[in-house]
Amino acid sequence: MFGPGFAGLLLAFSSCSSSGGGSPGRAASGGTSAIGIASGGTGGGVVGSATGGQGQGPATGGSGSGGAATSSSGGQPGPVGVDGATGGGAAGDPGSRPGSGGAAGAPTASGSGGRAGGAAGAGGPSGGGGTGAGAGASGTAGTSGSTPSGPFPTQACLDRATTLLAQMTPTEKYAQMMQMERAALTPALVTQYGIGSGFSQGGSGPATNSATGWADMTDAYRKAALASRMKIPFLYGADEVHGIGTVKGATIFPHNIGLGATRDVALVNQIAQITSSEAQGVGVDFLFSPVVAVALNERWGRTYEAFGETTDLASMMGVAMINGIQFTPAGLATGILANAKHYLGDGGTANGANGGLVSGDEATLRAIHLTPYRAAVAAHVGSIMASYSSWQGTKMHVNKAMLTDTLKGELGFGGFVISDFDACFQLGTSVPNQTGLGQCINAGVDMFMLFRVDIPTTLGYFAALVPGTVPQSRIDDAVHRILAVKCELGLFQATGVVDRTLTAQVGSDAHRMVARRAVQESLVVLKNDGNLLPLAKTGPIALGGKSADNTGNQCGGWTITWQGTTGNGVTGATSVKQALEAVVGASNVSYSLTGPTAAGGASVGIAVIGETPYAEGMGDRADLSLAAADVAVVQAMKAAGLKTVVVLMSGRPMLLDSILPMADAIVAAWLPGSEGAGVTDILFGDAHPSGKLPQTWPRSMAQIPINFGDATYDPLYAYGYGLTY
Repeated sequence: MFGPGFAGLLLAFSSCSSSGGGSPGRAASGGTSAIGIASGGTGGGVVGSATGGQGQGPATGGSGSGGAATSSSGGQPGPVGVDGATGGGAAGDPGSRPGSGGAAGAPTASGSGGRAGGAAGAGGPSGGGGTGAGAGASGTAGTSGSTPSGPFPTQACLDRATTLLAQMTPTEKYAQMMQMERAALTPALVTQYGIGSGFSQGGSGPATNSATGWADMTDAYRKAALASRMKIPFLYGADEVHGIGTVKGATIFPHNIGLGATRDVALVNQIAQITSSEAQGVGVDFLFSPVVAVALNERWGRTYEAFGETTDLASMMGVAMINGIQFTPAGLATGILANAKHYLGDGGTANGANGGLVSGDEATLRAIHLTPYRAAVAAHVGSIMASYSSWQGTKMHVNKAMLTDTLKGELGFGGFVISDFDACFQLGTSVPNQTGLGQCINAGVDMFMLFRVDIPTTLGYFAALVPGTVPQSRIDDAVHRILAVKCELGLFQATGVVDRTLTAQVGSDAHRMVARRAVQESLVVLKNDGNLLPLAKTGPIALGGKSADNTGNQCGGWTITWQGTTGNGVTGATSVKQALEAVVGASNVSYSLTGPTAAGGASVGIAVIGETPYAEGMGDRADLSLAAADVAVVQAMKAAGLKTVVVLMSGRPMLLDSILPMADAIVAAWLPGSEGAGVTDILFGDAHPSGKLPQTWPRSMAQIPINFGDATYDPLYAYGYGLTY
């Protein structure tokens, strides 16, 4: 979805556990994914699909035997696990760069109790490479959460939806299909028309941006809905893609690319549970999250919103996130709705253009991009957002074959499809709003995220379309789906007011500690010459770079505002500078934005550099070179005679050729969120680095797109790479 001020730009953008640490391959069309996942322990129910193909290591190394998931009697079934042969160990690249260790074992995507048992992988070198970096960590126990058994929606909720539908007027039905932006939606209008949903575009919120301010605002909408004739509960949506990022003082977790680096489904599920709890505390019960795109081109401005470049990683982490948002560990409804997005293929557009043309034939589309949605549907996701992208010349919002026939028919999706921000009014300059709305409804879109038009005008569009252009049965199907999902969330049984005990827990210390652990696990050590890391807790230390004391850069886009903001405006966040001073003392930290002019008694310098915040098409890039000012900071440290650690904060891999010879150590920190102390935990060895690359790291722009499994694969750092100490 888009934020404020984007109207004039919309058309311009058109808009794991392996015995040797091997990386997963891609699934063939119609087959199971070839990720190497260790044999699971007993799950809480039936898990796993048929054994997949053999996983492949990026170079040499023997492959292990296929891991078969098991099941135990009793309990609730977990989401579908992904089996496959164990991948081969990754050998070091020829030349002077040492080989990496085997990738850490990844927990299975099974129900509660699923356990990864990947053995340590040897990182043997090849050619003239140096010694391998060591064995990969073995898999650790984890759970991706619990999906309730049985169909979704249940028959009881389907029956309730049928009963309500029979009592509704045409206008009340249309109103349930409308999601209006809050600036144009008063509580009185909700009561008058029976509007079913509202939302905040990026940066749009109550006059007082606080947990209490949000709770007061959403409570007013909820009460207004219950005062309408049908008394159908209200849903309030927002782009909460790394915690409740729109709310000042909330816990801001690493963006999904960092969570993909953790390979820790149990942690991701816990993050989702906390996000769900904080959402309950502010009354945002419709989260436009998670992104389950398979990000294939680093030029794409939404790369950081995806978990990585493989279908398996997107599926595994997506399921963990969905389960944590919508369900308690016992499988009960939290009252918060997850939203898998953007259907379909948004991570695979030509040149990484946001909302562009998806590359490949149908077999490729299905094998790479549809698979995570199959997993999301099996995990009972309640809503799916259509993509701005097009495939074979047809925009996804009007692609009936994919929305209705494939998603709702073949995959059996029982929830509702929501449009992206005003997407059905952006089908082309020759397509009037009313025509676009009708095309989207007939294709399978059920709810419409609306900004440009008012309520009476939109209701007029519906009335003019039905039944001549849009059959009444299609309207009834859409509304029935929305009502059934509201029932599944437990909204008809809820009190209708925000639980203020949860409001008080937004941004709590306990939540921030989990975010700090997520930062620790997400960091990927790319280089560590001379074992410079971990650093000694003594000073002085020279600190520089634009992101060293900048929590806005640290959190990235979708933080308070749509595009995010640079500076220290993230309430409650800890910068790297603050965290460093807490470790070695403020008097031992010499900070300069541009880097030191002299050593000043220091022997080590830390340069915190990278990207500034962006979101969506505003982040599309043709060149991923580091900014000249960033390179200058590293040069200054080397000129001062310092051993130099580079901490790179970015939403994707960046080109490192300009600093690689100068940096003694490089740590990919992604966009870590509010808890900068997680970065220093890794730098000083209070936590051992375990992050593995979720994206292949290119040598040059000419290599992009480069993804694991490509026929020609010679990256700077391979998918799954990551050093430890």
